[in-house]
Amino acid sequence: MNKKLLSFFVIFAALFLSALYYTETIQAPIITSLNFIKSKYHKSIEFIEESIHQHIFQAEQIAILHESLQKYENNHLVMRQLASEVHDLLAENNSSLKINPTVELVRTLSYEEFGDLNRVWLDVQNYDSSKIYGLTFNELVAGIVVPKNGNPLALLNRDVQSSYAVFVGEGLAPGIAHGNNSKLLVVKFIPAWFTIKEDDEVITSGLDNIFFKGLKVGKVVSVTKSQGYQNAVILPYYGANDPSYFHMIRSVR
Repeated sequence: MNKKLLSFFVIFAALFLSALYYTETIQAPIITSLNFIKSKYHKSIEFIEESIHQHIFQAEQIAILHESLQKYENNHLVMRQLASEVHDLLAENNSSLKINPTVELVRTLSYEEFGDLNRVWLDVQNYDSSKIYGLTFNELVAGIVVPKNGNPLALLNRDVQSSYAVFVGEGLAPGIAHGNNSKLLVVKFIPAWFTIKEDDEVITSGLDNIFFKGLKVGKVVSVTKSQGYQNAVILPYYGANDPSYFHMIRSVR
């Protein structure tokens, strides 16, 4: 009797499992119910984790933000103080030099063309299409802004038409940085009498009236000589793949 009952349960279980596996009518509502339960479970876990993070770690996050704000305010005050002293020094010596830089936060709209990550349209208020502007990201040189059909188009560092004046190395060897449609940049027309070596830092010279002097561009990877000049291959510091916002230099002085 026990053997018959056991055989019955085994056959019933096999038929039931087969029905679940092969019968969509039975399988569908069970899977839907399981997915619903799993979804509710994950949402509950996420809600609990988010609540814990907000309530337990909120004080720590506020302290970090407060410290960052204090550093920013301190640096801002130092810069204002230096600017004030420079202004007074120029005024005392009756200098005609003017120091009135203008930097503006701008937002990207879209790539100019799909597949070309080096060109993006910008949202710029009161855009003057008669000028070329410098573009930075976290105080690193990101490229330049040029007009196209009267609208601001950002040519990021790697674009072949992106170019600006730079200094290379401790000797401040002058050159022109160009994009190369690759991860590396090229600085051309460096006079042959300057000593350039690997890992020399490249900064903007400010002589093109596009950037301030001293903004970081990258480091030298290799150097070649050609027709009385030197060319330096540069690994740029800026390499963000999510270009959402930039700072555009409207005026250098």
